[in-house]
Amino acid sequence: MKATTKGQGSNHWADEAAAKIIFEKGEKEQYTCASGITPSGSVHIGNFREIISVELVARALRDMGKNVRFIYSWDDYDVFRKVPANMPKQDELEKYLRMPITMVPDPWERDSSYARHHEVDVESVLPKVGIHPEFIYQAEKYRSSIYAEGIRKALEKRDVLKNILDKFRDSEHKIQGEWWPVSVFCEKCNKDETEIEGADVSSEDGDWGLSYKCKKCGCAEKLDIKTAKGIKLSWRIDWPMRWEFEKVDFEPAGKDHHSQGGSFDTAKHVCKDVYGWDAPITFRYDFIGTKGLPGKMSSSSGNVITLDDVLNVYTPEVARFLFAGTRPNTEFTISFDLDVIKIYEDYDKNERIAWKIEEAKNEETFQKERRIYELSQVSIDGKTPCIEDMPKPHQVPFRHLCNLIQIADGDIDKALADLTANDKEIKNEQLPALKAKAQCALFWVENCAPEDFKFRLLPPVGEEVHTEARRHGEHGEDKGKSATRSLSDTEKSAVRILRDDVINKIEEFADDKTCSTAIYAAAEKAGIDGKALFGAAYQALIGKEQGPRLANFLRSINKERLLSILKEY
Repeated sequence: MKATTKGQGSNHWADEAAAKIIFEKGEKEQYTCASGITPSGSVHIGNFREIISVELVARALRDMGKNVRFIYSWDDYDVFRKVPANMPKQDELEKYLRMPITMVPDPWERDSSYARHHEVDVESVLPKVGIHPEFIYQAEKYRSSIYAEGIRKALEKRDVLKNILDKFRDSEHKIQGEWWPVSVFCEKCNKDETEIEGADVSSEDGDWGLSYKCKKCGCAEKLDIKTAKGIKLSWRIDWPMRWEFEKVDFEPAGKDHHSQGGSFDTAKHVCKDVYGWDAPITFRYDFIGTKGLPGKMSSSSGNVITLDDVLNVYTPEVARFLFAGTRPNTEFTISFDLDVIKIYEDYDKNERIAWKIEEAKNEETFQKERRIYELSQVSIDGKTPCIEDMPKPHQVPFRHLCNLIQIADGDIDKALADLTANDKEIKNEQLPALKAKAQCALFWVENCAPEDFKFRLLPPVGEEVHTEARRHGEHGEDKGKSATRSLSDTEKSAVRILRDDVINKIEEFADDKTCSTAIYAAAEKAGIDGKALFGAAYQALIGKEQGPRLANFLRSINKERLLSILKEY
């Protein structure tokens, strides 16, 4: 029995948007949801907010039994205006300024063009988070002259368009002189530094002609709009033309486009008054901040953080949770510092409530948390997976996974083997999710975690390589950053008591609480307080003053390994 809410009666923002689309657009055989961007540089995580916002609304519509077309337009026929600072071969790329982005070569020499390189980067990662749009390439559309009718209509009604644009401008910024709603890429040099000299579109008998002259190379031609490849509508005309062409019912936009008199205000008038189509339902989405970026991650793409970067630290489900659990018009921050642990804890709590492992404070909270959890799950068919059809999750806290992986010296397979050996409740079907989470934990520890969070178990005293490491406080990747010091006689005695009274019978402690009680008893026997014993234990085991919670830490490490490290004490 599938008892999921599937959005019915939900007040989740995606379900609210879906209900609004159906109400305002009426019952239709198919609803079209749209998104898109210009691939002028690396597509960052802020751009992804639009993509996943549309996907979540499309999923909500499908959950309501509707047929949905989710399109994503690559505006790769836009002008290459500026070379982003994080791109290689800057001087080479500058030669292609003012050309269509799709004509700029790939500086990495991987793909057919600069535009295609950035498109592939996104298209290859979106399936990881369960997003499978229909991609539309605007360069192909324009070059095939499929928009010829839309271009001609804009030229025929350029006075109407001029009035619409001027309606939202003050007197200083109104269009002056002759104005055209299109630009032309020169047939000879491919630059858009051209001047339109006239258009013959005044009647049905017109020859669909448009004349231009290139200010760059001097080329002058009369083009046939029905077959010309280089004519392109200006942005505020192009956008609404495509709404009508693709019959778009829903498309969100950033708050810059939704500002008073911004591009969305003008586009909806153009769409209705020139192309005869009601503008799509929309909402405004806000910006995303990032926090705690390590040098290694940020250098991978300059100052741009991509979805790939995020998926190094967050599993696809947790990445989706960040967006599904936040209304689009709310600004939020994606963290890479210690807050990562808190975000995983928030997701784990959401999961427990959704599975009724933890009781929600009331039915309304349960329905809200369950719907967020449903929409956070990766889908392969665009529909929300049923919880009842999923393997029941086995939660291992992210912090604990980080500790287990460090105990295993960065070996994920060994860490998971130790975990499953000690936790017989873990089933085979739960291992893939645990491994994915462990891979994120390893990346975070190695690249993002603060130094005082990192540790590495010391080899036994007396081993040649380790003796030197102990002397200089250096071990593994923590070289030069640990605080190894010589223990006093009292501390050494306390470590011996800890070894003999606690570690020697570690398997007898059923949980962390009973183990912790034994640790404090060892401290009392040694004549020092618990804090002093903790410090001595951490120094002996990892060469640092502090470390993970000691009881859990000791119970997570192989007993023989602990005894070998402490045998000389």
